[in-house]
Amino acid sequence: METTFPRLLKQHAQERPTAAAMREKEYGIWQTYTWSDMHRMTAALAAGLHQAGLQRDMHVVVVGANRPRLYAATLAVQALGGIPVPLYQDAASAEYAFPINNADVRFAIVEDQEQVDKMLELREQCPQLAHVFYDDPRGLRNYKEDGLASLDEVLATGQAHLKKHPSFFDDQVNAGSPDDVASMFFTSGTTGNPKGVVHTHRSLLDRSLAGAQFDKPTASEEVLAYLPPAWVGQNIFSYAQWLCCGYAVNCPESAAT
Repeated sequence: METTFPRLLKQHAQERPTAAAMREKEYGIWQTYTWSDMHRMTAALAAGLHQAGLQRDMHVVVVGANRPRLYAATLAVQALGGIPVPLYQDAASAEYAFPINNADVRFAIVEDQEQVDKMLELREQCPQLAHVFYDDPRGLRNYKEDGLASLDEVLATGQAHLKKHPSFFDDQVNAGSPDDVASMFFTSGTTGNPKGVVHTHRSLLDRSLAGAQFDKPTASEEVLAYLPPAWVGQNIFSYAQWLCCGYAVNCPESAAT
């Protein structure tokens, strides 16, 4: 597939805008995001991250469970030419220090207060970590640390930027190449320090397409995303193959449910 993940998102949004792309279960009720919803969210997040200083080839840590806004944020980073670095959400903060310093990470996008606390705890060890953006605001109302902001704030800044520069997102997406680095995954580090494994859009889409040709999933499939996004296998089935095939990915409230 001679394409990229953001281009596939754009294609789905154009061809089937009202089809379900993702669902998230909150308080026992499934909330649906269409392909059009995901495209708009991704475009606004990309513009907002650009305004915050994210540039091409920068690494961005993404930590959390499977959540639509974290998926959109990952797409936004890739649209800007940045490199998402998913890390395990149940790791201790000390385990994040090596990958953050090794990849010179300046931006973190996390799910909730637990992950925010871990990132703020690391700032002495990782002084370059300037920005931490969070999805779930519960418990964070009184946090006033520099560089800490909600994804809602990033979305608002991005939407304002897109009003002034309506072609911004398309221009960024069109500048991308299948051979650009799409993600970096760190190994478990059982025999030493974790090692960053680099994948391009082409390599991830190639294996996703190979899997799809074997299992033959269609755009009408319902897929449950319950494994850690930092695991490359989950990234294949619930992210790369999701964009490759166009099926709906469902995010439960927790892995336990």
